[in-house]
Amino acid sequence: MAKEKTSKNSAFKPQKTVSKILDLFEKLSAIPRKSGNEEKIRQYLIEWARSHKFLHITDQVGNLIIKVNATKGMERKSPVILQGHLDMVCEKTPDSNHDFSKDPIRFVYDGEWLKADKTTLGADNGIAIAIAMAICEDETIAHPPLELLFTIEEETGLKGAKGLEPGTLNGKILINIDSEDEGVFTVGCAGGRDTRIELDLSYEEVPSDYRAMLLKACGMTGGHSGVNIHEERANAIRILTRTLMSIREICDLRLVSITGGTAHNAIPRDAESTFFIPGEAVDKVIEMVGKSQTVLKSEFANTDPELSLNLKPIPLPIDRRGMMSYVVMKVLDLLFALPHGIAARSTDMPTLVETSSNEAKVYIAHGRLHIQTSQRSSVMSRLDAHTRRIESIARLSGARVFSGNGYPSWQPNFNSPLLEICKKTYQKLFDKDPKIEAIHAGLECGLIGSANPGMDMISMGPTIKNPHSPDEKLYLPSLEKIWKLLTTLLSEI
Repeated sequence: MAKEKTSKNSAFKPQKTVSKILDLFEKLSAIPRKSGNEEKIRQYLIEWARSHKFLHITDQVGNLIIKVNATKGMERKSPVILQGHLDMVCEKTPDSNHDFSKDPIRFVYDGEWLKADKTTLGADNGIAIAIAMAICEDETIAHPPLELLFTIEEETGLKGAKGLEPGTLNGKILINIDSEDEGVFTVGCAGGRDTRIELDLSYEEVPSDYRAMLLKACGMTGGHSGVNIHEERANAIRILTRTLMSIREICDLRLVSITGGTAHNAIPRDAESTFFIPGEAVDKVIEMVGKSQTVLKSEFANTDPELSLNLKPIPLPIDRRGMMSYVVMKVLDLLFALPHGIAARSTDMPTLVETSSNEAKVYIAHGRLHIQTSQRSSVMSRLDAHTRRIESIARLSGARVFSGNGYPSWQPNFNSPLLEICKKTYQKLFDKDPKIEAIHAGLECGLIGSANPGMDMISMGPTIKNPHSPDEKLYLPSLEKIWKLLTTLLSEI
């Protein structure tokens, strides 16, 4: 796999250990690991465990547990669990030809940052696996018995953590390496639930003078629907819907297709629709879309500078059916009415988003409109209430609605012994205090803790910007610090 060299103007020179982590990460990144397609990466890690004579277990849902003996003198210490997930979010730019089912992730070094070539990097959470492997391979590091827990399908619904059976793990101390800000210890997270909406559609043949059009809303920043939701980034589905509603105000509009979004936990970056409009209205509509783009670019200038609307005529299809006029309004009203973004902020921690939702995916299949939304909250009763609001809106449109069971929040324990030693170690190593926070994203700790009462948990990790988007990047100096912190902790816990 070809690697571009670090930029010449970079002052960053990785230590030997960090170079080792990056080499391991690159090998992992050569193996496709989209959610639900973790077989090859799991087998690679099994072979790695066998080569080092580590015990390995694959549980009934596909999680991998690798058990590593303590180093000399640490045998009587309590086991420590190092935890991450095997899968990654697979997002790419519209001009990328990357095939996530077979192509390796191509690394691009840019000064002190590591990125990928027009795709997600997968540092969320491949870097956790590489760090754990490097710790186990380094015979100079003192550590207690270790259990490496690598879960499946974290990004698409925490399937692995949900399926983890009580008693699978021996350790009662867990370090999750899935946080994305070095110097920040996460001690709590939001719970979440997804909702699926289905609306039956009706079509009829459009008049002979109608023209077929394609509208694309693209170039939005996207990002993680928990980590980035407070930044008010544009949602491509909502931008597309607003524009279609504006078109509907000046002429008849007959939708044929609408699609947008790729994952429940990613803010949609691109969306598009094909439709029919009267031929005499084409020029007027093109002018209106141009004006709408100017307005929208102004609204989202700080968050989505590359936002664009592209409208063009397309060849007339053989099938000249579009949705009936009242169905078009029902579809647009539903998409526009569904909430997206922050619903409430925490009254205990005003900087923390308490409740939110992401209008995540839309597509048409088999004569039905399909919508997926994803709700989060650190207060489970408010998660229930916000989900019911979405269900109510869907039912008012005549749609069917299905909500999953979701996953629990992780309530902070500020008196945790693990948190205390982590704080003291960080201060000793770096001469400053770490930041302690709960986050609005979902972490597997909530589920793991509920299956293993009494588990003392913390989440940390190197700095990763823009996860779940092709702009994802890993800050390399933070990797050195997280390595130093983890190896020191393991020798002292």
